[in-house]
Amino acid sequence: MRVGLIAEKVGMTQLFDGNGVQVPVTVLKISPCTVVSLKTKEKDGYDAVQLGSKEGKGKHINKPQLGYFKKMSSKLFRILKEFRVDDVSSYNVGDTIGVDLFSSGQYVDVTGITKGKGFAGGMKRHGFGGLRATHGVSIVHRCHGSTGNRTLPGRVFKGKRMAGHMGDQKVTTLNLMVHSVDKEKEVVFVRGAVPGCNSNTVIIRDAIKKNNVKLGK
Repeated sequence: MRVGLIAEKVGMTQLFDGNGVQVPVTVLKISPCTVVSLKTKEKDGYDAVQLGSKEGKGKHINKPQLGYFKKMSSKLFRILKEFRVDDVSSYNVGDTIGVDLFSSGQYVDVTGITKGKGFAGGMKRHGFGGLRATHGVSIVHRCHGSTGNRTLPGRVFKGKRMAGHMGDQKVTTLNLMVHSVDKEKEVVFVRGAVPGCNSNTVIIRDAIKKNNVKLGK
């Protein structure tokens, strides 16, 4: 298991492969990530690399984080993320990891926060068909219908699909193929859609359910 990268979702566009087939891709802008600290099994109980991205000013960072960066003798970063790795010996504090970590044809998992939709009904949230438009149905056409039974069980089961808050959740899209990598512009083009709106921060890492070729650091 290798370290991943912190990226910014720029948006979606289309590219063409060698056969002229149109491929929908998501553009992910990679900000160079700096190793802030290392976690080891002997000291912390697990092996991990903590990366910082997007340098910030002191006035935009809270006091606990300022104290942490001072303790680590590190620059100030607005985003911190830990990545579990198999071995931390190949990483050093202060190392910079960039877009060359990934290569074309590789499969990755991308994690982001989905778009918030607010309070949504059953039809929008779960795809319910709604009630009839005629034959005695009045006002409640988009209602989700009955939610329980009578005396038995006398309650609504947990997990019942109903109206409620929709979106604004942490979601990981698995097994997305890296279409191409632009090292000059520090951009990764990933086939398909990525959760979240444009300018959102996302996390890219090697796919855990897909066999990738043997990769380096």
